[in-house]
Amino acid sequence: MGKKSLFVVMLTILLVASVAITGCGNKSENSNANTEQPAGQKTEANQGNAGTETKTEAALSGTINIAGSSTVYPITKVVAEDFQKANKDVRVPIQVTGTGGGFKQFVKGDVEINNASRAIKESEAAEATANGIEVAEYKIGLDGITVVINSANDWAKEITTEQLKKMWEPAAEGKVMKWSDIDPAWPDEKINFYSPGTDSGTFGFFTEAIVGEEGSMRTDVVQSEDDNVLVMGVAGDKYAIGYFGYAYYVENKDTLQEVTLDGVAPTVESINNGSYAISRPLYLYVNVGAIKEKPELKAFLTFYFENGKEYVASQGYVPLNDEDYQKLVQEVDNVK
Repeated sequence: MGKKSLFVVMLTILLVASVAITGCGNKSENSNANTEQPAGQKTEANQGNAGTETKTEAALSGTINIAGSSTVYPITKVVAEDFQKANKDVRVPIQVTGTGGGFKQFVKGDVEINNASRAIKESEAAEATANGIEVAEYKIGLDGITVVINSANDWAKEITTEQLKKMWEPAAEGKVMKWSDIDPAWPDEKINFYSPGTDSGTFGFFTEAIVGEEGSMRTDVVQSEDDNVLVMGVAGDKYAIGYFGYAYYVENKDTLQEVTLDGVAPTVESINNGSYAISRPLYLYVNVGAIKEKPELKAFLTFYFENGKEYVASQGYVPLNDEDYQKLVQEVDNVK
């Protein structure tokens, strides 16, 4: 082979080798690019997950413990249901214990909120303070304790507060036993009494307003903290009489009838203007320290008060003015 031929062969070998090396280099770059692209996508996905995780961490979670009034219960129940729909990791169990029963737990710190159909007593407030609990009182609406009779009762649709006292006071026991003992024109039939239990704020308010002394009442009475038991009792007994929150009457007015007191029937208007004899405010009592420590509680209260007018009205009670609920929202926001 001549020198020229040898040179051509060697040049050809070099060119082939160069192409091979270049090809390998391109393949390596493409491989790296393909690897980096999914890696980049994975990083973005991780960032997305991190964002989701951040949201999860920032999302509300925990438990808000509530006890207390059967009267306030229907309002708080629907608020809690809607709040939990929007906040899946928050639980809001509610115990119906009566206002007094709820305060027994609240002042010990066992629950964060007490639904209350009466104001807190000085003794309850003092116990809360002794246990290091700062108490916030939030008025959420109005109620009228409604005296009810069986739908077949056609004689006692109108009663005076004096007649009501004569029926329910302790001195009546053993003496005022029949409807005719109140009015000779009324049936000579035994009166059957239905009342909320002694832990109920409704019981406390009624006895103070009608009998004149809180907790003072005849004892031959069917009592229950569950207002539905009272509803069924009066609805199934022609000679029965009972009382509970206005909303329970509205819900069951097809089977019960309300009693007009001193010529005034319980209505939204008469309860709102105070002309109905047994009108009263409804409250939430809340542990201030818990509001500071539990963002889910603060959010729950804000949600409650922002929508308070609609929720209170939806359950048959009398709502406050828009401005009143705005003030409640601000009060909660000011808790730092």
